[in-house]
Amino acid sequence: MEDTQTTAPAETTPQPLPQLAMLRPDLEALPRLQLPPGVRIRTFRPGDEPVWAAIMEGILGSDWTPEKVREKLTGRPQFDPEGLFFALLNGQPAGSACAWKPSPEERIRGNVHMVAVIPEARGLGLGKLLTLKVLLYMRQRGLREADLVTDDFRIPAIRAYLSLGFRPVHTHESHAARWEAVMRQIAEASKTP
Repeated sequence: MEDTQTTAPAETTPQPLPQLAMLRPDLEALPRLQLPPGVRIRTFRPGDEPVWAAIMEGILGSDWTPEKVREKLTGRPQFDPEGLFFALLNGQPAGSACAWKPSPEERIRGNVHMVAVIPEARGLGLGKLLTLKVLLYMRQRGLREADLVTDDFRIPAIRAYLSLGFRPVHTHESHAARWEAVMRQIAEASKTP
């Protein structure tokens, strides 16, 4: 006798969708960096891992510790201390952004990486200033284009990236519809006073 009993398919947890991707196909015609009063930008200094972890914690995921920063970032061969920028607001670190490369040998494309601004300093344009600083650094180092990844809900950041010449890139089947929704939100936000 044949066994006709079937088992139910195992439930699978849906995989999270990949982040949205953006590309700036060249590093020409970048705007001039103009810092508002009370804002300075400085690069990474030895021992800044706790500062960087504190900025990223809760903004770019959780469990950012100085040890994790060393493991995932400052301890990697792609890390260049001159390419990590902190925005200081009235002398206090309030945001960060990093120039990154997929490999230390990369000579064409850099990645704008780990852009984060603490909640108390949002709305001041620090993320855009830091992103521009990273782009200027990349151009100075001879790179020719830049990319980044971001999340659908980061509408203010996406608006800043668009204003700096980044364009959406579809690297996943979900991206076309998601970018359409993001652009609709941006258009709606621009209508409100």
